[in-house]
Amino acid sequence: MSQPTDRRQYAPATDRNREPILAVLETVLPPTGTILEIASGTGQHAIFFAPRLVPHHWLPSDPNPFARESISSWQATESITTLHAPLDLDVAQSGWIESVTQRLGKAEATVPPITAIVNINMIHISPWTACEGLFAGAQTLLTAGQVLYLYGPFMQDGKHTAPSNEAFDESLRSQDPDWGVRDLDVVTDLAENHQFHLSKTIAMPANNLSVIFIRQ
Repeated sequence: MSQPTDRRQYAPATDRNREPILAVLETVLPPTGTILEIASGTGQHAIFFAPRLVPHHWLPSDPNPFARESISSWQATESITTLHAPLDLDVAQSGWIESVTQRLGKAEATVPPITAIVNINMIHISPWTACEGLFAGAQTLLTAGQVLYLYGPFMQDGKHTAPSNEAFDESLRSQDPDWGVRDLDVVTDLAENHQFHLSKTIAMPANNLSVIFIRQ
């Protein structure tokens, strides 16, 4: 019998940031429930976090079929009962929430309710509509006290926090004018419009931030 094709993708940055991100998640996540990961990319975070955050369940997602193939290939390397198959979600498109609720309805016995949403390195490499859709959906999916976690580079007080971030921002905008490092104040204003308040920001390696929003 032929062996399944290994479609794992590898992002070196994941190996560098996964431990610091895990340390933050361990302190801010609610004690139980499912963590919905938006824009899971290669799947390396999912395969690393899921076994270390038990009893939480981890539900990855990505709009890119090649990313979902990578996530599934990473899953095939280990048996992790709390890590679920990836969803096809694009938060820039209306209706993504229904895809989540349909999946949970079909797997009610095996997937606990969502109690947190994690989004790593997405909003600067996607149009602003993706950030808007993320918060709009999170407002519906999460209840008071639950967590929306963002990780990545941010401007603060309208300024870049490091020359490397400014150069990165210029590079992103040269690739797509709808991309770019976001101003945390602007993101926070959007969050407040969707009933989230900024709980804390935590400085991370490579001039990134962990940003924790709490549903009101």
